[in-house]
Amino acid sequence: MASPEFQEQNPPHKLQIYPNASSGVSLFWRDKYERDARKYWDIFYKRHQDKFFKDRHYLDKEWGHYLIGTGSKNLLEIGCGAGNTIFPLIATYPDVFVHACDFSARAISLVKSHGSFTETRINAFVCDLTNDDLRDHVDSSSIDIVTMIFVLSAVSPEKMTKVLQNVRNVLKPNGRVLLRDYATGDLAQERFTCKDQMISENFYVRGDGTRAFYFSEEYLGSLFRGNGYHIEELGLRCKQVENRSRDLVMNRRWIQAVFCVSHEDGSITARSAEASIPNEENVKNEVNDRILGETVNEVEVDIEVDMSEGMATEMFGLSLYNNEIVDINLQGDLNFKITVLPKEYQHTCKSTGLMLWESARFFASVLAVNPAILEGKRVLELGCGCGGICSMVAARFADLVIATDGDAEALDLLSQNIASNLIPPFLDRLHERMLEWGNPHHVESIKKSNSKGFDVIIGTDVTYVSEAILPLFATAQSLISSSNVDHGNNSEAALILCHVPRRVDEPSILSAAHQHGFKLVDKWPGGNPINPAQSTIASWFSNIKLDDVLPSPALNILYFTLRHS
Repeated sequence: MASPEFQEQNPPHKLQIYPNASSGVSLFWRDKYERDARKYWDIFYKRHQDKFFKDRHYLDKEWGHYLIGTGSKNLLEIGCGAGNTIFPLIATYPDVFVHACDFSARAISLVKSHGSFTETRINAFVCDLTNDDLRDHVDSSSIDIVTMIFVLSAVSPEKMTKVLQNVRNVLKPNGRVLLRDYATGDLAQERFTCKDQMISENFYVRGDGTRAFYFSEEYLGSLFRGNGYHIEELGLRCKQVENRSRDLVMNRRWIQAVFCVSHEDGSITARSAEASIPNEENVKNEVNDRILGETVNEVEVDIEVDMSEGMATEMFGLSLYNNEIVDINLQGDLNFKITVLPKEYQHTCKSTGLMLWESARFFASVLAVNPAILEGKRVLELGCGCGGICSMVAARFADLVIATDGDAEALDLLSQNIASNLIPPFLDRLHERMLEWGNPHHVESIKKSNSKGFDVIIGTDVTYVSEAILPLFATAQSLISSSNVDHGNNSEAALILCHVPRRVDEPSILSAAHQHGFKLVDKWPGGNPINPAQSTIASWFSNIKLDDVLPSPALNILYFTLRHS
Protein backbone atom coordinates (compact mmCIF):
# COMPACT_ATOMS: atom_id res chain seq x y z
CA MET A 1 0.00 0.00 0.00
CA ALA A 2 1.52 3.29 -1.06
CA SER A 3 1.66 6.09 1.47
CA PRO A 4 -0.81 9.02 1.13
CA GLU A 5 2.01 11.18 -0.20
CA PHE A 6 2.37 8.86 -3.18
CA GLN A 7 -1.34 8.30 -3.76
CA GLU A 8 -1.74 12.01 -4.43
CA GLN A 9 0.86 11.93 -7.19
CA ASN A 10 -1.03 10.76 -10.25
CA PRO A 11 0.47 10.53 -12.78
CA PRO A 12 3.93 10.04 -11.25
CA HIS A 13 6.19 13.02 -11.62
CA LYS A 14 9.78 12.52 -12.65
CA LEU A 15 11.98 14.60 -10.41
CA GLN A 16 14.45 16.81 -12.26
CA ILE A 17 17.44 17.41 -10.02
CA TYR A 18 19.53 19.31 -12.57
CA PRO A 19 18.86 22.67 -14.28
CA ASN A 20 16.19 22.90 -16.96
CA ALA A 21 17.42 22.81 -20.56
CA SER A 22 16.50 26.46 -21.04
CA SER A 23 18.96 27.65 -18.40
CA GLY A 24 22.11 27.20 -20.49
CA VAL A 25 25.60 27.36 -19.05
CA SER A 26 25.89 29.29 -15.78
CA LEU A 27 27.84 32.55 -15.57
CA PHE A 28 30.46 30.83 -13.42
CA TRP A 29 31.14 28.21 -16.09
CA ARG A 30 31.03 30.74 -18.95
CA ASP A 31 33.81 32.69 -17.26
CA LYS A 32 35.74 29.53 -16.48
CA TYR A 33 35.57 28.27 -20.09
CA GLU A 34 36.88 31.63 -21.27
CA ARG A 35 39.58 31.90 -18.63
CA ASP A 36 40.78 28.29 -19.07
CA ALA A 37 40.31 27.98 -22.84
CA ARG A 38 44.02 27.35 -23.39
CA LYS A 39 44.03 24.63 -20.72
CA TYR A 40 41.09 22.79 -22.30
CA TRP A 41 42.78 22.74 -25.71
CA ASP A 42 46.05 21.58 -24.14
CA ILE A 43 44.15 18.68 -22.56
CA PHE A 44 42.48 18.01 -25.91
CA TYR A 45 45.82 17.63 -27.71
CA LYS A 46 47.30 15.64 -24.85
CA ARG A 47 44.50 13.10 -25.26
CA HIS A 48 44.15 12.99 -29.03
CA GLN A 49 47.64 13.94 -30.24
CA ASP A 50 47.39 14.20 -34.06
CA LYS A 51 44.70 11.53 -34.49
CA PHE A 52 41.52 13.60 -34.12
CA PHE A 53 41.38 15.54 -37.40
CA LYS A 54 42.14 14.22 -40.85
CA ASP A 55 45.01 15.71 -42.84
CA ARG A 56 43.40 18.37 -45.02
CA HIS A 57 44.40 17.23 -48.49
CA TYR A 58 41.24 18.81 -49.92
CA LEU A 59 42.80 22.29 -49.69
CA ASP A 60 44.56 21.73 -53.01
CA LYS A 61 41.24 21.13 -54.76
CA GLU A 62 39.38 23.92 -52.99
CA TRP A 63 41.97 26.68 -52.95
CA GLY A 64 44.99 25.46 -54.91
CA HIS A 65 44.80 28.38 -57.37
CA TYR A 66 45.70 30.78 -54.54
CA LEU A 67 48.87 28.84 -53.78
CA ILE A 68 50.39 28.60 -57.26
CA GLY A 69 52.02 31.33 -59.29
CA THR A 70 55.34 33.03 -59.69
CA GLY A 71 57.61 33.35 -56.69
CA SER A 72 57.32 32.02 -53.17
CA LYS A 73 54.26 32.40 -50.97
CA ASN A 74 54.06 33.19 -47.29
CA LEU A 75 51.14 31.43 -45.60
CA LEU A 76 49.89 31.88 -42.06
CA GLU A 77 47.87 29.04 -40.51
CA ILE A 78 45.76 30.28 -37.61
CA GLY A 79 45.01 27.55 -35.07
CA CYS A 80 47.34 25.05 -36.65
CA GLY A 81 46.62 22.32 -34.11
CA ALA A 82 48.76 19.25 -34.72
CA GLY A 83 49.58 20.33 -38.28
CA ASN A 84 46.81 18.67 -40.28
CA THR A 85 46.78 21.61 -42.70
CA ILE A 86 50.41 22.66 -42.91
CA PHE A 87 52.11 19.33 -43.59
CA PRO A 88 49.94 18.45 -46.62
CA LEU A 89 50.60 21.99 -47.91
CA ILE A 90 54.38 21.94 -47.70
CA ALA A 91 54.39 18.49 -49.30
CA THR A 92 52.35 19.78 -52.27
CA TYR A 93 53.74 23.31 -52.70
CA PRO A 94 57.55 23.53 -52.44
CA ASP A 95 57.53 27.36 -52.75
CA VAL A 96 55.26 27.94 -49.74
CA PHE A 97 56.67 28.99 -46.37
CA VAL A 98 54.25 28.45 -43.48
CA HIS A 99 53.92 30.44 -40.28
CA ALA A 100 51.88 28.23 -37.96
CA CYS A 101 50.39 29.46 -34.69
CA ASP A 102 48.14 28.03 -32.01
CA PHE A 103 47.44 29.13 -28.47
CA SER A 104 47.93 25.57 -27.22
CA ALA A 105 51.59 24.99 -26.39
CA ARG A 106 50.99 21.25 -26.63
CA ALA A 107 49.71 21.63 -30.21
CA ILE A 108 52.84 23.54 -31.22
CA SER A 109 54.95 20.84 -29.58
CA LEU A 110 53.17 18.23 -31.72
CA VAL A 111 53.91 20.26 -34.86
CA LYS A 112 57.60 20.58 -34.00
CA SER A 113 57.91 16.87 -33.23
CA HIS A 114 56.33 15.85 -36.55
CA GLY A 115 58.64 13.96 -38.91
CA SER A 116 58.09 16.51 -41.70
CA PHE A 117 58.79 19.58 -39.59
CA THR A 118 61.70 21.73 -40.72
CA GLU A 119 62.52 25.28 -39.72
CA THR A 120 63.40 26.07 -43.32
CA ARG A 121 59.73 25.63 -44.26
CA ILE A 122 57.77 26.23 -41.03
CA ASN A 123 57.81 28.85 -38.29
CA ALA A 124 55.67 27.41 -35.49
CA PHE A 125 54.86 29.54 -32.45
CA VAL A 126 52.37 29.90 -29.60
CA CYS A 127 50.07 32.90 -29.94
CA ASP A 128 46.69 33.87 -28.50
CA LEU A 129 45.21 36.11 -31.18
CA THR A 130 42.65 37.51 -28.75
CA ASN A 131 45.46 39.01 -26.62
CA ASP A 132 48.85 38.79 -28.35
CA ASP A 133 50.11 40.82 -31.30
CA LEU A 134 50.86 38.66 -34.36
CA ARG A 135 53.49 41.17 -35.43
CA ASP A 136 55.72 39.95 -32.60
CA HIS A 137 56.17 36.77 -34.68
CA VAL A 138 55.35 37.78 -38.27
CA ASP A 139 56.29 40.94 -40.18
CA SER A 140 53.56 43.45 -40.98
CA SER A 141 52.01 43.13 -44.45
CA SER A 142 54.07 40.02 -45.25
CA ILE A 143 51.47 37.25 -45.58
CA ASP A 144 49.95 36.20 -48.89
CA ILE A 145 47.43 33.72 -47.53
CA VAL A 146 45.87 33.14 -44.13
CA THR A 147 44.07 29.85 -43.51
CA MET A 148 41.46 29.64 -40.76
CA ILE A 149 40.08 26.10 -40.71
CA PHE A 150 37.58 25.46 -37.91
CA VAL A 151 39.34 27.93 -35.66
CA LEU A 152 37.35 31.18 -35.47
CA SER A 153 34.47 29.15 -34.05
CA ALA A 154 36.59 28.36 -30.97
CA VAL A 155 36.80 32.07 -30.09
CA SER A 156 34.24 33.94 -28.00
CA PRO A 157 32.07 36.04 -30.37
CA GLU A 158 33.01 39.27 -28.56
CA LYS A 159 36.71 38.58 -29.23
CA MET A 160 36.46 37.64 -32.91
CA THR A 161 37.02 41.27 -33.95
CA LYS A 162 40.40 41.28 -32.20
CA VAL A 163 41.42 38.17 -34.14
CA LEU A 164 40.45 39.66 -37.51
CA GLN A 165 42.24 42.92 -36.80
CA ASN A 166 45.33 40.99 -35.76
CA VAL A 167 45.23 39.01 -39.01
CA ARG A 168 44.70 42.14 -41.12
CA ASN A 169 47.89 43.66 -39.70
CA VAL A 170 50.07 40.96 -41.30
CA LEU A 171 48.21 40.48 -44.61
CA LYS A 172 49.64 41.90 -47.81
CA PRO A 173 47.37 44.37 -49.66
CA ASN A 174 46.34 41.62 -52.08
CA GLY A 175 46.36 38.84 -49.45
CA ARG A 176 43.50 36.41 -48.87
CA VAL A 177 41.87 34.76 -45.87
CA LEU A 178 40.67 31.23 -46.63
CA LEU A 179 38.09 30.08 -44.10
CA ARG A 180 36.06 26.99 -43.37
CA ASP A 181 33.99 26.71 -40.20
CA TYR A 182 30.80 25.39 -38.63
CA ALA A 183 27.44 26.60 -39.99
CA THR A 184 24.16 27.10 -38.19
CA GLY A 185 21.81 24.18 -38.66
CA ASP A 186 24.57 21.59 -38.33
CA LEU A 187 23.34 18.51 -36.51
CA ALA A 188 25.99 19.00 -33.84
CA GLN A 189 24.46 22.35 -32.94
CA GLU A 190 21.07 20.74 -32.49
CA ARG A 191 22.53 18.12 -30.18
CA PHE A 192 24.30 20.77 -28.10
CA THR A 193 21.02 22.63 -27.72
CA CYS A 194 19.32 19.50 -26.40
CA LYS A 195 22.14 18.95 -23.92
CA ASP A 196 21.89 22.37 -22.26
CA GLN A 197 25.40 23.37 -23.35
CA MET A 198 24.67 26.82 -24.82
CA ILE A 199 26.94 29.64 -23.65
CA SER A 200 25.27 32.32 -25.79
CA GLU A 201 23.40 32.42 -29.08
CA ASN A 202 25.00 29.90 -31.48
CA PHE A 203 27.92 29.40 -29.06
CA TYR A 204 28.28 26.08 -27.19
CA VAL A 205 30.64 24.16 -24.98
CA ARG A 206 31.60 20.57 -25.78
CA GLY A 207 31.93 17.88 -23.17
CA ASP A 208 35.71 18.38 -22.95
CA GLY A 209 35.47 22.13 -22.26
CA THR A 210 36.39 23.31 -25.76
CA ARG A 211 33.85 25.57 -27.46
CA ALA A 212 32.24 25.95 -30.87
CA PHE A 213 30.38 28.83 -32.54
CA TYR A 214 28.03 28.17 -35.46
CA PHE A 215 28.06 30.85 -38.17
CA SER A 216 25.32 32.01 -40.47
CA GLU A 217 26.45 33.47 -43.78
CA GLU A 218 24.89 36.75 -42.77
CA TYR A 219 26.77 36.89 -39.47
CA LEU A 220 30.14 35.88 -40.91
CA GLY A 221 29.89 38.31 -43.82
CA SER A 222 28.95 41.18 -41.53
CA LEU A 223 31.78 40.31 -39.11
CA PHE A 224 34.48 40.43 -41.79
CA ARG A 225 33.12 43.52 -43.55
CA GLY A 226 32.97 45.34 -40.23
CA ASN A 227 36.69 44.70 -39.78
CA GLY A 228 37.85 45.96 -43.16
CA TYR A 229 37.53 42.87 -45.33
CA HIS A 230 35.73 42.28 -48.60
CA ILE A 231 33.82 39.07 -49.38
CA GLU A 232 35.26 37.30 -52.36
CA GLU A 233 33.52 33.95 -51.82
CA LEU A 234 30.92 32.97 -49.23
CA GLY A 235 28.78 29.86 -49.34
CA LEU A 236 27.22 26.98 -47.48
CA ARG A 237 28.63 23.47 -47.76
CA CYS A 238 26.52 20.41 -46.93
CA LYS A 239 27.48 16.78 -46.63
CA GLN A 240 25.72 13.67 -45.39
CA VAL A 241 28.15 11.56 -43.41
CA GLU A 242 27.29 7.90 -42.92
CA ASN A 243 28.80 5.72 -40.22
CA ARG A 244 27.66 2.25 -41.19
CA SER A 245 29.15 0.49 -38.18
CA ARG A 246 26.93 2.60 -35.91
CA ASP A 247 24.03 2.85 -38.36
CA LEU A 248 24.33 6.62 -38.10
CA VAL A 249 23.68 9.29 -40.74
CA MET A 250 24.90 12.80 -39.91
CA ASN A 251 23.96 15.95 -41.81
CA ARG A 252 26.96 18.25 -41.65
CA ARG A 253 26.95 21.93 -42.62
CA TRP A 254 29.93 24.25 -43.04
CA ILE A 255 30.57 27.74 -44.26
CA GLN A 256 33.42 28.19 -46.71
CA ALA A 257 34.66 31.65 -47.61
CA VAL A 258 37.45 33.73 -49.08
CA PHE A 259 38.06 37.29 -47.87
CA CYS A 260 40.47 40.00 -48.94
CA VAL A 261 41.42 43.34 -47.45
CA SER A 262 39.46 46.44 -48.42
CA HIS A 263 41.76 49.42 -48.89
CA GLU A 264 41.24 52.78 -47.21
CA ASP A 265 39.86 54.30 -50.40
CA GLY A 266 37.26 51.54 -50.59
CA SER A 267 38.93 49.77 -53.51
CA ILE A 268 39.52 46.03 -53.64
CA THR A 269 41.60 43.73 -55.76
CA ALA A 270 40.48 43.16 -59.32
CA ARG A 271 39.48 39.56 -58.73
CA SER A 272 37.26 40.59 -55.84
CA ALA A 273 35.19 43.19 -57.67
CA GLU A 274 32.93 40.82 -59.56
CA ALA A 275 32.20 38.76 -56.43
CA SER A 276 31.23 41.77 -54.33
CA ILE A 277 28.13 41.49 -52.17
CA PRO A 278 27.10 45.14 -51.75
CA ASN A 279 24.96 45.12 -48.61
CA GLU A 280 23.49 43.14 -45.74
CA GLU A 281 20.15 42.73 -47.49
CA ASN A 282 21.76 40.87 -50.37
CA VAL A 283 23.45 38.47 -47.99
CA LYS A 284 20.19 37.92 -46.12
CA ASN A 285 18.27 37.26 -49.33
CA GLU A 286 20.82 34.72 -50.52
CA VAL A 287 20.61 32.90 -47.21
CA ASN A 288 16.82 32.77 -47.42
CA ASP A 289 16.95 31.55 -51.02
CA ARG A 290 19.21 28.68 -50.05
CA ILE A 291 17.05 27.70 -47.12
CA LEU A 292 13.98 27.64 -49.38
CA GLY A 293 15.84 25.56 -51.94
CA GLU A 294 15.40 28.06 -54.79
CA THR A 295 19.12 28.19 -55.55
CA VAL A 296 20.17 24.72 -54.55
CA ASN A 297 22.99 24.72 -57.07
CA GLU A 298 24.74 27.31 -54.93
CA VAL A 299 24.95 24.91 -52.00
CA GLU A 300 28.05 22.79 -52.43
CA VAL A 301 27.43 19.15 -51.56
CA ASP A 302 30.37 17.20 -52.99
CA ILE A 303 33.07 18.05 -50.50
CA GLU A 304 35.55 16.14 -48.42
CA VAL A 305 34.65 15.90 -44.76
CA ASP A 306 37.16 17.52 -42.45
CA MET A 307 37.07 15.04 -39.60
CA SER A 308 38.20 11.68 -38.43
CA GLU A 309 35.72 9.17 -37.05
CA GLY A 310 36.72 10.44 -33.62
CA MET A 311 35.52 13.91 -34.49
CA ALA A 312 32.23 12.56 -35.81
CA THR A 313 31.53 10.60 -32.67
CA GLU A 314 32.49 13.53 -30.45
CA MET A 315 30.29 15.99 -32.31
CA PHE A 316 27.31 13.67 -32.39
CA GLY A 317 27.24 12.57 -28.81
CA LEU A 318 28.58 9.03 -29.09
CA SER A 319 31.08 7.78 -26.57
CA LEU A 320 34.51 8.91 -27.69
CA TYR A 321 36.33 8.81 -24.38
CA ASN A 322 37.32 5.87 -22.26
CA ASN A 323 35.66 5.94 -18.87
CA GLU A 324 38.01 6.71 -16.02
CA ILE A 325 38.82 4.03 -13.44
CA VAL A 326 39.18 5.22 -9.84
CA ASP A 327 40.96 3.09 -7.24
CA ILE A 328 39.12 3.09 -3.90
CA ASN A 329 41.18 1.81 -0.96
CA LEU A 330 39.20 1.65 2.27
CA GLN A 331 40.19 0.82 5.80
CA GLY A 332 39.50 -2.80 6.55
CA ASP A 333 41.38 -3.91 3.41
CA LEU A 334 38.47 -3.26 1.08
CA ASN A 335 39.56 -2.18 -2.38
CA PHE A 336 37.43 -1.36 -5.41
CA LYS A 337 38.09 -0.25 -8.96
CA ILE A 338 35.22 2.04 -9.91
CA THR A 339 34.50 3.14 -13.46
CA VAL A 340 33.21 6.73 -13.73
CA LEU A 341 32.86 9.50 -16.27
CA PRO A 342 36.25 11.19 -16.88
CA LYS A 343 36.79 14.42 -14.93
CA GLU A 344 37.19 16.43 -18.13
CA TYR A 345 33.59 15.63 -19.10
CA GLN A 346 31.88 15.92 -15.73
CA HIS A 347 31.30 19.68 -15.87
CA THR A 348 28.83 19.42 -18.76
CA CYS A 349 27.20 16.19 -17.67
CA LYS A 350 23.69 16.59 -16.29
CA SER A 351 23.76 13.26 -14.48
CA THR A 352 25.49 13.67 -11.14
CA GLY A 353 25.33 9.90 -10.80
CA LEU A 354 28.13 9.32 -13.32
CA MET A 355 30.82 10.57 -10.97
CA LEU A 356 32.06 9.58 -7.53
CA TRP A 357 31.36 12.05 -4.72
CA GLU A 358 33.59 12.65 -1.72
CA SER A 359 30.83 11.89 0.80
CA ALA A 360 30.41 8.38 -0.68
CA ARG A 361 34.13 7.67 -0.26
CA PHE A 362 34.06 8.94 3.30
CA PHE A 363 30.96 7.08 4.42
CA ALA A 364 32.10 3.87 2.73
CA SER A 365 35.19 4.07 4.95
CA VAL A 366 32.98 4.53 8.01
CA LEU A 367 30.89 1.47 7.10
CA ALA A 368 33.95 -0.65 6.35
CA VAL A 369 35.27 -0.39 9.92
CA ASN A 370 31.86 -0.44 11.63
CA PRO A 371 30.18 -3.64 10.45
CA ALA A 372 27.72 -3.45 13.38
CA ILE A 373 25.87 -0.70 11.50
CA LEU A 374 24.98 -3.26 8.82
CA GLU A 375 25.31 -6.80 10.17
CA GLY A 376 22.26 -8.94 9.52
CA LYS A 377 20.20 -5.98 8.31
CA ARG A 378 18.26 -5.02 5.24
CA VAL A 379 19.95 -1.97 3.66
CA LEU A 380 18.73 0.49 1.03
CA GLU A 381 20.94 3.10 -0.62
CA LEU A 382 19.24 6.12 -2.19
CA GLY A 383 20.92 7.91 -5.11
CA CYS A 384 23.91 5.59 -5.15
CA GLY A 385 25.09 6.69 -8.61
CA CYS A 386 27.40 4.60 -10.75
CA GLY A 387 29.85 3.84 -7.94
CA GLY A 388 27.67 2.23 -5.30
CA ILE A 389 30.65 1.77 -3.01
CA CYS A 390 28.58 2.11 0.17
CA SER A 391 26.28 -0.63 -1.09
CA MET A 392 29.23 -2.83 -2.01
CA VAL A 393 30.66 -2.44 1.49
CA ALA A 394 27.21 -3.17 2.97
CA ALA A 395 26.95 -6.38 0.91
CA ARG A 396 29.80 -7.86 2.96
CA PHE A 397 27.86 -7.59 6.22
CA ALA A 398 24.13 -7.13 5.55
CA ASP A 399 21.57 -9.79 4.69
CA LEU A 400 20.12 -7.76 1.79
CA VAL A 401 21.25 -4.62 0.00
CA ILE A 402 19.36 -2.71 -2.68
CA ALA A 403 21.25 0.09 -4.44
CA THR A 404 19.00 2.60 -6.21
CA ASP A 405 19.28 5.59 -8.52
CA GLY A 406 16.92 7.51 -10.78
CA ASP A 407 19.31 7.69 -13.74
CA ALA A 408 19.37 4.77 -16.17
CA GLU A 409 22.89 5.50 -17.41
CA ALA A 410 24.22 5.56 -13.86
CA LEU A 411 22.52 2.23 -13.16
CA ASP A 412 24.07 0.66 -16.26
CA LEU A 413 27.51 1.68 -15.09
CA LEU A 414 26.67 0.60 -11.53
CA SER A 415 25.86 -2.92 -12.77
CA GLN A 416 29.28 -3.10 -14.42
CA ASN A 417 31.03 -1.87 -11.28
CA ILE A 418 29.23 -4.36 -9.05
CA ALA A 419 29.98 -7.27 -11.39
CA SER A 420 33.67 -6.39 -11.61
CA ASN A 421 34.19 -5.84 -7.87
CA LEU A 422 32.07 -8.41 -6.02
CA ILE A 423 32.01 -12.18 -5.96
CA PRO A 424 29.49 -14.55 -4.34
CA PRO A 425 28.14 -14.58 -1.72
CA PHE A 426 28.47 -10.79 -1.53
CA LEU A 427 27.35 -10.40 -5.14
CA ASP A 428 24.18 -12.36 -4.43
CA ARG A 429 23.15 -10.00 -1.62
CA LEU A 430 23.31 -6.81 -3.67
CA HIS A 431 20.63 -5.78 -6.18
CA GLU A 432 20.33 -2.56 -8.16
CA ARG A 433 16.98 -0.93 -8.89
CA MET A 434 15.58 2.17 -10.58
CA LEU A 435 14.08 4.55 -8.00
CA GLU A 436 12.97 8.10 -8.70
CA TRP A 437 12.03 9.67 -5.40
CA GLY A 438 8.31 10.23 -5.21
CA ASN A 439 7.49 7.75 -7.97
CA PRO A 440 4.88 5.34 -6.49
CA HIS A 441 5.48 2.66 -9.14
CA HIS A 442 9.18 2.54 -8.34
CA VAL A 443 8.49 2.47 -4.60
CA GLU A 444 6.04 -0.42 -4.97
CA SER A 445 8.61 -2.28 -7.05
CA ILE A 446 11.15 -1.93 -4.24
CA LYS A 447 8.59 -3.17 -1.73
CA LYS A 448 8.06 -6.29 -3.79
CA SER A 449 11.77 -7.01 -3.39
CA ASN A 450 11.55 -6.48 0.36
CA SER A 451 8.13 -6.34 1.94
CA LYS A 452 9.47 -5.99 5.51
CA GLY A 453 10.99 -2.54 5.02
CA PHE A 454 14.63 -1.54 5.46
CA ASP A 455 16.53 -1.40 8.71
CA VAL A 456 19.12 1.04 7.38
CA ILE A 457 18.64 3.58 4.59
CA ILE A 458 21.75 5.39 3.36
CA GLY A 459 22.08 8.54 1.24
CA THR A 460 25.37 10.27 0.38
CA ASP A 461 25.29 13.73 -1.20
CA VAL A 462 21.58 13.49 -1.97
CA THR A 463 20.51 16.77 -0.34
CA TYR A 464 21.87 19.36 -2.77
CA VAL A 465 18.62 20.28 -4.61
CA SER A 466 15.83 21.85 -2.55
CA GLU A 467 13.03 20.41 -4.74
CA ALA A 468 14.30 16.89 -4.05
CA ILE A 469 14.26 17.02 -0.25
CA LEU A 470 10.56 16.35 0.38
CA PRO A 471 10.36 13.48 -2.15
CA LEU A 472 13.53 12.04 -0.62
CA PHE A 473 12.04 11.85 2.88
CA ALA A 474 8.65 10.72 1.56
CA THR A 475 10.36 7.84 -0.22
CA ALA A 476 12.42 6.94 2.84
CA GLN A 477 9.28 7.04 5.04
CA SER A 478 7.52 4.62 2.73
CA LEU A 479 10.41 2.15 2.62
CA ILE A 480 11.89 2.20 6.13
CA SER A 481 11.01 -0.58 8.53
CA SER A 482 8.54 0.38 11.24
CA SER A 483 9.54 -2.57 13.44
CA ASN A 484 12.30 -2.55 16.01
CA VAL A 485 15.61 -4.00 14.85
CA ASP A 486 17.17 -6.58 17.13
CA HIS A 487 20.76 -6.18 15.96
CA GLY A 488 23.38 -4.74 18.26
CA ASN A 489 22.76 -1.46 20.07
CA ASN A 490 20.81 0.18 17.25
CA SER A 491 17.30 -0.96 18.07
CA GLU A 492 15.47 1.29 15.62
CA ALA A 493 15.56 1.52 11.86
CA ALA A 494 17.63 4.49 10.75
CA LEU A 495 17.99 6.90 7.85
CA ILE A 496 21.60 8.09 7.62
CA LEU A 497 22.57 11.00 5.37
CA CYS A 498 26.16 12.02 4.70
CA HIS A 499 26.71 15.19 2.72
CA VAL A 500 28.50 18.48 2.19
CA PRO A 501 25.99 21.31 2.74
CA ARG A 502 25.47 23.08 -0.57
CA ARG A 503 22.28 24.77 -1.70
CA VAL A 504 20.03 23.32 1.02
CA ASP A 505 20.59 24.32 4.65
CA GLU A 506 20.15 22.03 7.63
CA PRO A 507 16.93 23.65 8.93
CA SER A 508 15.27 22.92 5.56
CA ILE A 509 16.40 19.29 5.74
CA LEU A 510 15.14 18.91 9.31
CA SER A 511 11.81 20.51 8.42
CA ALA A 512 11.29 18.06 5.53
CA ALA A 513 12.30 15.17 7.80
CA HIS A 514 9.75 16.23 10.43
CA GLN A 515 6.97 16.47 7.83
CA HIS A 516 7.54 12.83 6.93
CA GLY A 517 7.76 11.41 10.42
CA PHE A 518 11.51 11.46 11.06
CA LYS A 519 13.38 12.89 14.02
CA LEU A 520 17.06 13.76 14.23
CA VAL A 521 18.66 11.69 16.99
CA ASP A 522 22.34 12.29 16.23
CA LYS A 523 24.61 14.37 14.04
CA TRP A 524 28.28 14.74 13.29
CA PRO A 525 29.96 16.98 13.99
CA GLY A 526 27.84 18.24 16.85
CA GLY A 527 26.70 15.10 18.65
CA ASN A 528 23.40 13.85 19.98
CA PRO A 529 21.12 16.91 20.23
CA ILE A 530 19.41 15.44 23.31
CA ASN A 531 22.34 13.79 25.08
CA PRO A 532 25.76 14.59 23.54
CA ALA A 533 27.42 11.99 25.75
CA GLN A 534 25.48 9.22 24.00
CA SER A 535 26.45 9.94 20.40
CA THR A 536 26.11 6.86 18.17
CA ILE A 537 28.01 8.49 15.30
CA ALA A 538 30.96 9.53 17.49
CA SER A 539 31.51 5.90 18.41
CA TRP A 540 32.01 5.05 14.73
CA PHE A 541 35.24 7.04 14.64
CA SER A 542 37.03 5.23 17.47
CA ASN A 543 38.82 3.02 14.94
CA ILE A 544 39.23 5.59 12.18
CA LYS A 545 42.01 8.07 11.57
CA LEU A 546 39.95 11.02 10.34
CA ASP A 547 42.94 12.69 8.72
CA ASP A 548 43.21 9.67 6.41
CA VAL A 549 39.58 9.47 5.30
CA LEU A 550 38.04 12.94 5.70
CA PRO A 551 38.28 14.70 2.32
CA SER A 552 36.51 17.87 3.48
CA PRO A 553 35.93 19.40 6.92
CA ALA A 554 32.49 20.46 5.64
CA LEU A 555 31.19 16.87 5.60
CA ASN A 556 28.17 16.20 7.82
CA ILE A 557 26.33 13.08 8.96
CA LEU A 558 22.68 13.22 10.03
CA TYR A 559 21.12 10.21 11.80
CA PHE A 560 17.31 9.96 11.76
CA THR A 561 14.80 7.51 13.16
CA LEU A 562 11.02 7.44 12.88
CA ARG A 563 9.00 9.45 15.39
CA HIS A 564 6.66 7.33 17.46
CA SER A 565 3.17 8.61 18.20
